[in-house]
Amino acid sequence: MAKIQIDYDPIDVEAILTADQADHDWDVILRTIRELTSELVESASRQVRIPWWIFVNSRRALAYQIAIHDIQVDFGSHATALLGEANVRDGLLDSAASTPELKKDHLDSVLRTSGFIRELKPFQSENLLKLCRLPVGASFSVPGSGKTTEALAFFSYFRRTDSRLLVVAPKNAFAAWEEQTGLCLPTSDKFVRLTGGKAAIEDILRIAQPHLMLITYEQFPTVSKLLAQYLARFHNFMFLDESHRIKGGARKIRANAILRIAPVAKHKLVLSGTPLPNGEADLVPQFEFIAPEIAVQEDTVTAQVAPFFVRTTKRDLKLPEPKRVLVPLSMNEEQRRLYELLRSAVARNAEKEIERDARRAFRAIGRSAVRLLQYVSNPSLLVGKIPEFDEYLGQVIEEGDSPKLEWATLRARQLARQGQKVIIWSSFVQNVELLAARLADLGASFIHGGVDASSEADADSREARILRFHKDPSAMVLVANPAACGEGISLHTVCDHAIYVDRNYNAAQYLQSEDRIHRIGSDHQKYVEIVVCRDSIDLAVDRRLQAKIEKMAVTLNDPSLQITPIPIDADRLDLDDDDVLDLLAHLRAAREVAA
Repeated sequence: MAKIQIDYDPIDVEAILTADQADHDWDVILRTIRELTSELVESASRQVRIPWWIFVNSRRALAYQIAIHDIQVDFGSHATALLGEANVRDGLLDSAASTPELKKDHLDSVLRTSGFIRELKPFQSENLLKLCRLPVGASFSVPGSGKTTEALAFFSYFRRTDSRLLVVAPKNAFAAWEEQTGLCLPTSDKFVRLTGGKAAIEDILRIAQPHLMLITYEQFPTVSKLLAQYLARFHNFMFLDESHRIKGGARKIRANAILRIAPVAKHKLVLSGTPLPNGEADLVPQFEFIAPEIAVQEDTVTAQVAPFFVRTTKRDLKLPEPKRVLVPLSMNEEQRRLYELLRSAVARNAEKEIERDARRAFRAIGRSAVRLLQYVSNPSLLVGKIPEFDEYLGQVIEEGDSPKLEWATLRARQLARQGQKVIIWSSFVQNVELLAARLADLGASFIHGGVDASSEADADSREARILRFHKDPSAMVLVANPAACGEGISLHTVCDHAIYVDRNYNAAQYLQSEDRIHRIGSDHQKYVEIVVCRDSIDLAVDRRLQAKIEKMAVTLNDPSLQITPIPIDADRLDLDDDDVLDLLAHLRAAREVAA
């Protein structure tokens, strides 16, 4: 019978399993590991190495095989200590629902002792009394309610002299973390940005050994093992800001890289005001990050995450609801004629694709939806993209301007005459630039993914354009893309009006973009005007966004998320299966009319 030794290598952050002889017992262990992961390194000396985070996640399956085959196992001291910590954490997570909240006096005392200097608002203290009772948690509070402050307080509550904090965040959120750190923590605490590629980041970790680190979701996969090795050397924390970005879970490169090293982090938070933009499935990878020890499914995640999350709602903040209006416009005659041709063509192609391969058909319909939204928004966006309809498209463009662009331009001028600044949103880069050019006399600037984030000193940077919108009385209009500008900025002190030329199926982008003007600190009525074309894909998008937001409201127990615009007379989508089915109904209606 083989005797198996299990050790921990802190340099490579790996579990090392060694057998004193090759026999059936060793074969059982090897077979089990191979079934669990392909990331193992075997040697001729009857030894196998696997990443520690994979070993931690796999330990129950290994323990089962060890027990039923009565295999003798010894643990090294490092492995024993780490597994003991994992077992303690398991117990805490399993009993999360019955773990009492902290006492406020105790929380305040620990935060003062740790050097946390900012005075918390009552709702932030209330959230922390729940969050700090466990080593992991989730803050799903609305934008502007202070999730960053709560996260830094959570860090302060648990921190030690050897603590290290890694925050994974969109690049446009870096400045907010740096600003809030200056308000919350001692002056010696500064975030270090992990940028410049793998070699540069390796040097930063080796030479500077930073205590507080920021990294983007895009950069993370390239250095995930380096970060796991670095964090494992210390008492560590890992926070995910805008954590809904890991939706899709292990099937997505960025999410997979984060989930794989999740067991290395001792303290974890996920932060998002829109944690389930499409439905409960979006919550699964976020829960897997904070609690990889607990098996979770889409149909159970809502109940499982309940003991771990806090949410401050807009009602808690006593924010008045913005006045949302739906502005329905009629297409020009030629634009309508071509729209019906396009809609019928998409419907026919969709039916053919569904007969061959339903999943592939859904993806194809998603691509077609982009074209329809572009066309309804601004027919010029399809020049050169629909060669079979070039002649019709030329006639549409000759007939006149896009009704949506014309309305948005006139409305912005009307507001400017009243001394009101306005932000105009469009999902399409060409629209963003075109509207800014047309409104240049009103000092319009634009922001999309091609506008770099650097510093206010760079006149063409994202930060400088936002600052100008805030400070320059002649800058009356900002035109932006929700994908690039829906997070990390606040416009509520200078802007009360938002116009949506178009929207896509991404509920998170829509909600977050709206929250640029509707957030804590604003005492003015806010106005959101959503421009749609009658009997078009715009109304399908509106239906699906409302359904997603209503589902999120139920899951988060937040009635303030109910947003139904009041109708008045007046480069990439994120469709889920229900979006596609709703769109198919819209497309089929066109075929029935044509018939």
